[in-house]
Formats: sequence, C-alpha cells, structure tokens
Amino acid sequence: MKLFSNEIILKYSLLILICVLSVTGSSAQERPSRRSLAEQLYNSMEYTRAAAALEKLVDVKKPRTVDLERLADSYYYIKQYELAENWYARAVNEKDASQKARLRYAEVLKQQGKYTEAKTQYREYIKMYGEEKEMLGAIAGADSATLWMKNPTRHQLKNESYINTSRAEFGIIPTSGGFLYAGEPSSLLESRSGMTGQAYLKIYTAERQDDGTLNYPNILSESFNNSMYHVGPTSTNAKEDVLFVTRTYIGKDAEQFKASGSKWKKQNLELKIYRKSEGHWVEENFPYNNVKEYSLGHAVLSQDEKVLYYASDMPGGFGGVDIWFSELQESGEWGAPQNVGSTVNTSGDEMFPSVFGNTLYFSSDGLIGMGGLDIFKAVGSKNVFSEPINLGYPLNSPSDDFAFIQVSESDQGASGYISSNRVGGAGSDDIYSYAYRKPKITIILEGVTKDKSTGEILVGTSVSLRELGDRIVAKDITDGHGLVRFQIEPNTDFRMLGEKQGYLSDTLHVAGINAIRDTVVRYTLLLQPVFNKGDKFVLENIYYDFDKHNIRPDAAKILDKLVATLRDNPTLRIELSSHTDSRGSDTYNMKLSQRRADSAVEYIISRGIARDRLVAKGYGETRLVNRCSNGVQCTVAEHQANRRTEIEVLEY
Repeated sequence: MKLFSNEIILKYSLLILICVLSVTGSSAQERPSRRSLAEQLYNSMEYTRAAAALEKLVDVKKPRTVDLERLADSYYYIKQYELAENWYARAVNEKDASQKARLRYAEVLKQQGKYTEAKTQYREYIKMYGEEKEMLGAIAGADSATLWMKNPTRHQLKNESYINTSRAEFGIIPTSGGFLYAGEPSSLLESRSGMTGQAYLKIYTAERQDDGTLNYPNILSESFNNSMYHVGPTSTNAKEDVLFVTRTYIGKDAEQFKASGSKWKKQNLELKIYRKSEGHWVEENFPYNNVKEYSLGHAVLSQDEKVLYYASDMPGGFGGVDIWFSELQESGEWGAPQNVGSTVNTSGDEMFPSVFGNTLYFSSDGLIGMGGLDIFKAVGSKNVFSEPINLGYPLNSPSDDFAFIQVSESDQGASGYISSNRVGGAGSDDIYSYAYRKPKITIILEGVTKDKSTGEILVGTSVSLRELGDRIVAKDITDGHGLVRFQIEPNTDFRMLGEKQGYLSDTLHVAGINAIRDTVVRYTLLLQPVFNKGDKFVLENIYYDFDKHNIRPDAAKILDKLVATLRDNPTLRIELSSHTDSRGSDTYNMKLSQRRADSAVEYIISRGIARDRLVAKGYGETRLVNRCSNGVQCTVAEHQANRRTEIEVLEY
C-alpha cells in the first residue's frame, strides 16, 4: 500500500497534508443531474458534500451497489468509520459488491475495535480472493489488539481539551517558550481544502499551565505560516534557532496524473528548513525534495543533532512510505538520503519519527497493530535497529495513533504526547498527553452480563469500559460465568457498556472509587433481547424537547445503538413509535408524535438502514406511562417520561 499514492492521499489526507487539485474538469455547462453532481463531488474528492448527495441516491427500494460503496467510501475517507461501516455492511450483501468494499468493511470494523467481526470479514475475504499475506497479518493484529485491550498498560491519557477542537490538531513538540503543533484554523476567511472542507493547517503555539494542562492556542504570525496550503508538522533543534517544517508544495511544478476522465495535480509534501537570523526566519530548501516524483516530510533530529530522520515515498524503499535519514556532513550540508532498513520499514507505511535517547519512535500500518496507524519503538540509530515493539493499549487504539513524543523518563514513570483520531476525542485528530506511573493500590472492576427478561447469564458478551467522552479504557469478552474483570484507576468515573448480537446494549455509570486497600467491585449489565415478533420495549433515555420533534444529540446516541442492532441483524424489521405528554390538544399531540416518529426514522435511514425495514407511528398522548393526563399537575420530569420512543418487533 503506497501512502502517497492517490489511494492514500484520501485515507490520510490530514496526516500527510497532500493536496489534489483539478487541472481539467467536465466541460458541460448545463445544471448537472443529481447523479452527475454526486459523481462529480466524489471524483473531485469532496467527500463531505459527496456523502450528502449520495444519501439521496441510495434512499430508493433498490439502490445501485456502486452508490452504496461510494457513500461508504466517502465516510471512510473523512474518517467517520461508524457511518462507513453501516453503508459497507449494506454494500457487501449485494452480489456485485467489489473486492475493495469487502476489504474496507473489514478495515472499518477493525478501526472501531470490533476485532471478532473484523476477523470474520478478513477470513471471508481470504475465501473469496485468496490467502493474502496482508490479511493474515490483519488477523494477527486483531488477536494481538484483543489481548492489549484486555491488559492495558498503566499509561494514563488526557485529552488536551483546551487546545483541541472539532477540527484537526496534531504533531505537538515542546519548546522553551511553550509548545508548537499543527492545527486547522476556524476562520471563515481562510482558504479551505476541498477534500476535508476545513481550512488548511497552520502552526500554532500553546502554553503549559501549572497543572500540566495545555491552553491559550494561538496561530503564529511567522513567515513560515504564510503558505497557500498545509503547513506542519514541525520540529526544532535544541537551540531552537532551526525549524524543520513540513508543508504542501505551493508551486506549479507538481506531479500530474489522470483519474476519472480528468487531469489532476498532486501537490506533494516538501521539507523546508528555517534558520533564525537577526530575529527573522530565513527559508532554505532541503536539498532532497523532489515534488514531481515524491513527498518528503515529518523530519526530526537525533539527540546529537548529527542525523535527520524523515518520512518519504521516494524510490528505493520497501513500499509505501519509509523512514529515511541523512547525516550531517563536515561542510554543514545534509548527506544523501539513506533508508533506515527493513527492520523498521515494511511494505506498508512508516512515518512520524521521533527520537528520545537511543530509541526511535514511529507510526506504522505495516506492522502488527490494532488498526490504522500504530506507534512503535525500536532501539538503535541510522540503519541498525532492534525489532520494533508495539506500545500497546492505550497509547495505541483501533484508530490512527501517531506523532508520539516522549518528554521525560524516570524510575517512577514517563510522560509525553501523542496524536490520535480515536473515539471520545473532541473531533478529527486530537492531541493527548500521557503519563505513566507505577500502581500503589489495585482496584478490580468486575462486570456480569445477564438476559434482562430471564436473568440468564450471557456468555460471550463484549464489555467495554469507557471514560468521559466515550474513550475506551479496556475491553474484553465475558467468560463462561458471564464475567469480565478490569483493573482501574481510583477516583475516575467510567461507563460500562455491554453488547451482544440479538440484544440491545446496556450501559451503566460507575462512580469513581476511592479505595484505601486492594478492592473488588462488581456491577451487573442487563441486556434486552429484541428478536421475538410482537415484543415491545421502550428505547430508554431518548426524549424530545417540549413541543419539538428534532433529534437531540443525546437521543442521536441512543438511536445509533438501534442502528447498530438493525445493521447487525439484516432481517429485523421494526415499528418505531413516538409518544407525547398530555400538554396541548389531543389532535396536535397526535400530529407532533407522528413528526417525532418520522424524524427518528429519517435519522436511522441516514445512518445506513433501508427504509422498508422501518415503520414510523405516532400515538400522541393515547399511551401515557403515568398519571399525567389532561388537567393533572405534574413535574417537568414526569411529563418528559411520556415523551418517549418505543420499539415493536414486526419481523425477524
């Protein structure tokens, strides 16, 4: 897999910063049809807009498989993996589903930590297309990830929420005056990437507060930020008078290629060196840039500053992006690029190198990992290194984890920063600080899963432990006693989630435990079976605001669980009914409840479920769950209990 090829431009657009620009397009002047517009947006890699257009095309009784796949691809490329999964799940059930879609389906499952399901799809892929080495590696990665998530390391991660936004932030480095990192500006005046819909990256500064929190983000006004396209990530020397800045090439002399009947320019990455002179930054070109043929960036110095490591897809590597190095010559020039070798580099992609002491840290998707990019370490220098070691969970996750930097290390532990687009962040790529410390008191949290209707122990239930923001702390499968066990940190709130096919998931809040000795605490999860025709149950905790029918953010999270149940059980057909409280006229409430039911169904359809599997029904105030009928004085909470959504199984 070639990282700087057209395919991976799409997958890692924010990580490698390449721009793809149209040279020639369609000559048609008439208003494009709905299908033509969707195809134009997809082919021009404007995936957010393409997804919206494609959703309208697939909302028919028999959608075209290619449209389902392109919709799934669009969400895949902009890293909305859950939505991509929903649409790939529909696409692969079609007889004419493509080989690429079947592989992508397995990949998005893995990138969400659904390792058992991903392994099933990888094995199906092998049966259909042959036993490929990459597939066996992916299965081995899923097995390793399961063990890592069951036994996480003692690293504690914190989302640096004061500098992270719904846009991308990554690649942080410490300096004597604070920190530098790459981020997407929010200004409406900034030029925007057609691929992501966000402003091009710039270099930011941040300050470190007394409690270690990063705050006060600010875009630098320095000359290296005055670029047409992406700027960043960056690194510096010890004196901080030299900067190594990765940026997207801004000139006309770019690589060209043809795709979908149009010509495109690939604005590759280049490495620029800035030296401080009399208070100003003076730009130099790294002598081995070659934007017509390849990208080069993500540069970092060795501790003695005599070796410069960087990532590139230049010819002569082992495939995809490799890590290379140049040695500082007596003349002060950098020597010719040398590959760090096959111990580190693979046929996949290795990038974002960093150095701490005699250890090289880097990210790779070609070694055994959890999904996406994983962070590895190898001891050595230049082209002699030990076998890379995966840093495990939670430094790695099912998503992309990269731009690792270690700041300190002692007998008591270590600290530093990573970047990740994992679940539970502020959005897109986020910066996380990490700290490792040796445990003093052991707290074990046990979870037991049972059938809510019968009380029967449920074996083989997937149970995950999540922090605020839905970040997964640990994950395991219940044993023969329906039990899982996690070692947890004290004074930390968690959410325990149980999921099993044939059941609606159950979740509960676990308050922080302040223990003075080794402690074991047990909680029980009750999962509702859903596949008996005629069964009815309340979709708990989905409410509507008074006199409104829009889907609230908290309701969307609950509906997403129903979407997952419908996706994983393609023969399930349901009635989704909405109910109001008694305030307002009976006629108005009946109409309001129908609008609410319709809104919920439309939301579910937008997440990848076929319309003919859903029936929307409004019952108004005809089925109140409490005493709050017309004229009865009730509290706000009592009225809200009646504004609920119920599910009835119609077919299975």
